[in-house]
Amino acid sequence: MARGGFPGMGGGNMQQMVRQMQQMQQKIEKIQEEIGETEFSASTGGGAVTVVVNGKKEVKSIVLSPECVDPDDIEMLQDLILSAVNEAMRIADNTMQEEMAKVTGGLPIGF
Repeated sequence: MARGGFPGMGGGNMQQMVRQMQQMQQKIEKIQEEIGETEFSASTGGGAVTVVVNGKKEVKSIVLSPECVDPDDIEMLQDLILSAVNEAMRIADNTMQEEMAKVTGGLPIGF
């Protein structure tokens, strides 16, 4: 075994790998912070319902157009809200995954 490392790897290579992992961790933390503050929106029903969430998956706002509020069809409104929330969350998740893949080179690190 090479001194200070694994077979076939000098000690300098191991130190370099540790530095690279630390840099990657710093980039990941920065991306998580930035995306956490980013807002993502989705609309359903031709704009009848618009939902805004942040990267922390917190719903920031729900906007309903007056035309979509029909007291005789509450189920439709509920479905529109649910669809808009789910779509906004999906957009936030996809953005996080895409940005993490840029940093990790596609390695499955579990974010």
